[in-house]
Formats: sequence, C-alpha cells, structure tokens
Amino acid sequence: MRTVKRHTFLMGMKSGLPIAFGYLPIAVAFGLLAKANGLSAVTSVLMSALVFAGASQFIAVNLLATGIGCGEIIITTFLVNMRHFLMSATLTRHLGPQPPKTKALVAFGITDETFSLVVMQPEHNRFPGFVAGVNTAAYLGWVLGTAVGAVLVNGLPAILQSSMGLALYAMFIGLLIPGLKGSKANLAIFGLTLALSVVAYWGPSWLTAIGKGWKIMIITVVACSLGALLFPEEEKKDAR
Repeated sequence: MRTVKRHTFLMGMKSGLPIAFGYLPIAVAFGLLAKANGLSAVTSVLMSALVFAGASQFIAVNLLATGIGCGEIIITTFLVNMRHFLMSATLTRHLGPQPPKTKALVAFGITDETFSLVVMQPEHNRFPGFVAGVNTAAYLGWVLGTAVGAVLVNGLPAILQSSMGLALYAMFIGLLIPGLKGSKANLAIFGLTLALSVVAYWGPSWLTAIGKGWKIMIITVVACSLGALLFPEEEKKDAR
C-alpha cells in the first residue's frame, strides 16, 4: 500500500513539474517586489510558504506599500480567493470520502493551475496522493522562486528594484487578456470594473475619500454582482 501511495505521489510530482517551472519566474518577481517594498527575505519566503496564493500576495504587498490597514488587506485577499471554495468543493467530489486532514491539505495546495490539471486527469489518477504530488511540485516552485527573488534583489541596481512594482500590473494583464477572448461577459465586466474604478478615484469627493483597500473591495463586489445579474446564461454554462 505504501509503495502504491508513493508511486501516485511521484506521478503527481512529475505531472506538476511544468506548473512549478511556470511559477518560478512569477515567484522570483514576487520576491523582488516584496523586498523592494521593504519586506525582509524571511518575511517574503514565509508569506509564500504560509499563504501560497500568488495574486493575493502581489495585492497584499502592493497594499502594504501604500499603507493600507491589515483588516482591509485580509478582506481584499479573502474576496480574491473566494473561488478556492468552489475549486475545493469540486475536488472533494472527485476524490470521494477523505479524512478532514487530507481534505485540508489538498485545499491548501490548490491553485488555478493545479486544479485544472487534476480535473482533466483520468478518474484512476484522481487519488489524494496524486493531487498531493501535483500541489507539492507547484508549492516548491513558488516558495523556491520567492527565495531566489528575495536574495537576488540585494544585487540589483536601485532603479531596477524600484521598477519591480510593474510586475504586479504585468502579471494581472497576463491573467486578464486570455480570459477576455471569446467571452462577452468577461469583456463587459472588465469595462464595468474600469468605469467603476474611474468614478471611485476621480468622481465625487465623498467617493474619493474612501480608503484604497475599501474601494477595491466595493468595486469587486459590485462588478461581480452586476456580472452575475447581467449574464446569468454564461454563469450557468460555466457551472456545467
């Protein structure tokens, strides 16, 4: 039995290697950005090791750099990561009954990429050991990449360190563009979010006075809610 578990875990690790290699450059960028914004190398690596949520980590570092309070950061990252509830629930259905510890471990390691890889596997590969292997490969790629970025920043010119803030925007553009192709709903919600952001930052004084973190949360909730109301057909299609 142990041999079988080890085999499925190693299979998962092997399958997860492309994800790990894909995470490395983004993790290095995160380590560079975090260090450039005043976080120590230890703090940066611990954030990746304990949080393990790429987009949320970029957001958290950006908000910390602008002086946003911890409460706003926690709520913002919670909203960004709400999709993980759905992904974890879907995987629970695929994996069948498992002990709570196993479920918690699998849920912690799930990302958009590992989830996509696992659900596309044949049913006989959907063992907890296989999922754990995929998650472990991705996790190590992210944490090691962060460590490399946090150490490298010490040897970079100051101008390059300060420019690492662009990594946040580059990452989100890279995530955004593929999602806009072939989806009128995504394109409309993007336009709506952009319009709401313009109003929130350059609109009436009572709006511009709201803290930056709260603006992000309000815009996210309003845009997503309107998207669900305006495009229920596409939402049902995605659910299937």
